[in-house]
Amino acid sequence: MMDDDNQETFKNVSQKPGLQIWTINNMQMVPVPAQGFGNFFEGDCYIVLYISQSKGSGQSADIHYWIGNSSSQDEQGAAAIYVTQLDEHLGGTPVQHRETQGNESALFRGYFKNGLIYKKGGVASGFHHVDPNVYNVLRLLHVKGRKHVTAAEVEVSWNSFNNGDIFLLDMGKAIVQWNGPQSNRREKLKAVLLAQDIRDRERGGRAQIGVVEGGAERDSPELMKVMAAVLGQRSGQLKEAVPDDEPDQVQNANVRLYQVFENSGNLVVQEVATQPLTQDLLHSSDCYIADQGGSSVMVWKGKHASKLERQEALNRALGYIKAKKYPPSTSVDVMSEGGESAMFKHLFKSWRDKEQTQGLGATYNVGKIAKVDQVKFDVMELHARPELAAQQRMVDDASGDVKVWRIENLELAEVNPSTYGQFYGGDCYLVLYTYQISNQQQYILYMWQGRHATQDEITACAFQAVNVDNKYKGAPVQVRVIMGKEPRHFLAIFKGKFIIFEGGTGRPGVVNPDRGPRLFQVRGTNELNTKATEVPARASSLNSNDVFVLQTDHVCNLWYGKGCSGDERVMGRTMSEALSKQDKQVVMEGQEPAEFWVALGGKAPYACDKRLQREEPPHSPRLFECSNQTGCFRMTEVDDYAQSDLDEDDVMLLDTWEEIFLWVGNSANQYEMKEAWNSAQDYLRTHPAGRDPDTPIVSVKQGYEPPTFTGWFSAWDPHKWSDLSNSFFNKSPGGGGGYRAPGGPAGSPTPSNPESPSTQRAQALSPSSGGMYLDPEVLINKSPSELPQGVDPSRREDHLSDAAFENLLGTTRPDFKRLPKWRQSDLKKKAGLF
Repeated sequence: MMDDDNQETFKNVSQKPGLQIWTINNMQMVPVPAQGFGNFFEGDCYIVLYISQSKGSGQSADIHYWIGNSSSQDEQGAAAIYVTQLDEHLGGTPVQHRETQGNESALFRGYFKNGLIYKKGGVASGFHHVDPNVYNVLRLLHVKGRKHVTAAEVEVSWNSFNNGDIFLLDMGKAIVQWNGPQSNRREKLKAVLLAQDIRDRERGGRAQIGVVEGGAERDSPELMKVMAAVLGQRSGQLKEAVPDDEPDQVQNANVRLYQVFENSGNLVVQEVATQPLTQDLLHSSDCYIADQGGSSVMVWKGKHASKLERQEALNRALGYIKAKKYPPSTSVDVMSEGGESAMFKHLFKSWRDKEQTQGLGATYNVGKIAKVDQVKFDVMELHARPELAAQQRMVDDASGDVKVWRIENLELAEVNPSTYGQFYGGDCYLVLYTYQISNQQQYILYMWQGRHATQDEITACAFQAVNVDNKYKGAPVQVRVIMGKEPRHFLAIFKGKFIIFEGGTGRPGVVNPDRGPRLFQVRGTNELNTKATEVPARASSLNSNDVFVLQTDHVCNLWYGKGCSGDERVMGRTMSEALSKQDKQVVMEGQEPAEFWVALGGKAPYACDKRLQREEPPHSPRLFECSNQTGCFRMTEVDDYAQSDLDEDDVMLLDTWEEIFLWVGNSANQYEMKEAWNSAQDYLRTHPAGRDPDTPIVSVKQGYEPPTFTGWFSAWDPHKWSDLSNSFFNKSPGGGGGYRAPGGPAGSPTPSNPESPSTQRAQALSPSSGGMYLDPEVLINKSPSELPQGVDPSRREDHLSDAAFENLLGTTRPDFKRLPKWRQSDLKKKAGLF
């Protein structure tokens, strides 16, 4: 049926990194537009292809086929056939995954960071798919989940509500989020991000978002009127909280390996071994099933197995599940020899990858842990295929016109083009990018917010963005950019000369305080993806995978880590030219002169683990959110993890194979903290690969992460948790309990921001509140016990007059407050105020 049309069916399948989705319509694969990603109709089946740039071995691909609860057997069969054919079309190397509604894998959910939305209807049930970017919408979404969010359409009625979950009343031009009284902070934040995603992706950013706290509805009278107009007046009590029906993700040590073959038309399953498994059990001429106690079934296809055996691998796995009477939701993964998933490798006592090309591309040795992928862009293709532009986050090749303003005295001030690309953490900027599509002018307005900018400047930046938007009659696309989180296109427009100065300001005439030596970490392989970020000028900031520029009064050092590539060295030199006109001195890792370490305050450990230099570690690191509250160890894997996935409410487990890190968030409960050590031991004891129970377990507290931990993350921000403005969602909602959707419109509810005790204390001691200045002599180089009564040893500077402050610290009080915490501490140490 479909074999004849194979080439025609797959001719539009892109082999570039990114996400592609198709639905099965009349037994045909129909592409889903990018704005529909994350929406799944319960009556349909979908095929999801994700191609990623692997660390050192070309591209790798994962094919998922998703089965809606109401989909027909015919559609399910068609999807399975298409998956097999797509796998062949891509060379047989992708890993295939079977996903069922409500039981999706962590890998699958990870593609949709803001959550999955289950919609009623679909092709099989005769409903028409809803067109995005229309406002005649009325639906109620029941939102569940803390880490992985799902939202299902339910009856638009108060009868659908309960006290424990969150509900989104979507009315097209307005979205009201109702938070159940028993829902927690993390769930509320995730729901806000989902509402924002619906607004931006489906409504072109034009819908308003409002938040109602179910336990304080009186504080939101206007929004309650809107809800009542749609739902009617509520009568009676709401239902009690419903526990999440997520399946227990219990690590099962009971792993069995089976050889699967057909004999006279019958499926034969023959047990080969039980755990711990070893790699030599797998023979290239056969196919195998690894059964992890019924929690997941993985099929391995040897590269010399017959064509029929390889094609039938998925069907055999489904037949095996039926024969074993496992539930239909059982996870199924199919992979080929040489393209094994990290989860599969972790079932084996040891695993050695052969030196061979994997995936879709040629051997590629630039990408390593903590690297930015190198991607070339075809401008015409981006314009012709907007869904590809959406996946790549690149509207063009960044060759358009750029204009930059800085917020000065709450007004716009043009930045000298000679300093374009230099951004200071104490400032806010507007960047207008102009390009053309089909001879029509298009605009993107980036709002870059420095980490140390004042709240007034951030507000003024948003206000001025509205003015610029109005000047261009609403044409610009507005993008909020937080310092250190710059999107790919934003980096590209500065042609490899994008520099972030941690603090201070770029305002003309303002002299930033003398910082002494300055250290910049350079990441990137070409002018489209390179940036330099100022980091603390100390040895612990170094990383063997990167290039660093150390700038002193006398010389500019280019430090090349052992793990960096030739392309990265070239970009490092280009960046050093933009940073300094001084002579450049190349310093190779391991051959540093004494003056280099002196400038960094002496030698210290840094992220230099040799395993960080490997293009592909034997066992990829894995991050888990873990819990031991039910008496057995449970964990949820976080796929494609980053520092932002470390949840302050939880204990997280990072498995690097040779050691186990337990990261304890500041808000983790006492029980979890006490049980963390036992949990790690449980993890090792129940690991299917028969791990050494004496594997080192390292406990790490939030804010005190060593380089041996941070080196496993692609980008680590040491100030992420030291700045209160970065974690306003951690505060309990006050007043109306509003939450701001990041990047939301000015009308979005904003969080109340009660002053922290430290802020209140600072105000109480500051001259403006009538506090007394003290003679510097009683503050400098004094132990805490020698200080006058009422002086906080960590805030001695608050008791200095403005003149004494400037004289001792070399900067004014306002400029000092703009500096990052580490820089403030450094100046205070030099002045004897620490």
